[in-house]
Amino acid sequence: MYRIMDTAKYWVGISVAVVSASLIFWLMWGLNLGIDFTGGSSMELSFPDTDTRPSIEQVQKDITNLGISAPLVRTTGESGVALSMQEISNDQRQQIIDKYADKQVVEESFSSVGPTLGNELKQKAIVALSLVLIAIILYISYAFRKVTNGPVPSWVFGIGAIVALIHDILVVVGVFVILGKFAGVQIDSLFVTALLTILGFSVHDTIVVYDRVREGLKDRAKKTFKEIVNESINTTLARSLNTSISTLLVLLALYLFGGASIQYFVLALIIGIISGTYSSIFIASPLLLLGQRLLKR
Repeated sequence: MYRIMDTAKYWVGISVAVVSASLIFWLMWGLNLGIDFTGGSSMELSFPDTDTRPSIEQVQKDITNLGISAPLVRTTGESGVALSMQEISNDQRQQIIDKYADKQVVEESFSSVGPTLGNELKQKAIVALSLVLIAIILYISYAFRKVTNGPVPSWVFGIGAIVALIHDILVVVGVFVILGKFAGVQIDSLFVTALLTILGFSVHDTIVVYDRVREGLKDRAKKTFKEIVNESINTTLARSLNTSISTLLVLLALYLFGGASIQYFVLALIIGIISGTYSSIFIASPLLLLGQRLLKR
């Protein structure tokens, strides 16, 4: 049996360092918001082959020469180009297409989002994340209400789960702040969807461990609370790792072979699932012991 709880302070220390760095980067640089939140236009063009497709630098120069400032350009598929830029008119849209008419360009998609709609999406995203966190607290408090007479009350389980969830969200956000700063990666509504998915996956892992702890409390006359928590983690460890690895294999295939439009959505899920598996074992569980110590004091 792995004595995970004996080294919990080191694992928690690593998480504190990572989360602190994420917060610092977030405050310094902020997230690179895409047009879903700030308003603007996106356009996807395809060329016959890679030889006719212009370079990213050339496309940026061409778009800027048309009077459109700071376009974000990335390649898609084998011979496509995706553009994100300020909101443009139909005339400017046609000018872009005409610019590459000699290269037999084809417009695959075009969408435009106004700043008002972008702000509304931003507010709805914050509300959605807040409601999910509140619902999780209420559910865990209700599900573990019968452990109130145990070493820790039910609300400690709820706080432990929420801290683990916040940890997972901040890890993902920190990575995307860095990607936004140095690679120009923008976040869109799919990023919010990824965060909500990560919340569900992470809390599921945490509840599995907590439920085993609840069952183990029946033997608390023979074992200490620390032993019960450690045994619960070991009992569920193989299940948690197998579930996470199976999911990661599918996501890795999607990341490598899926379309460019979902690449960063899948990347967020990969980071979140790794972080969620880690936090359910090394963050949520040690917090139960910390809660017990603080309540005794």
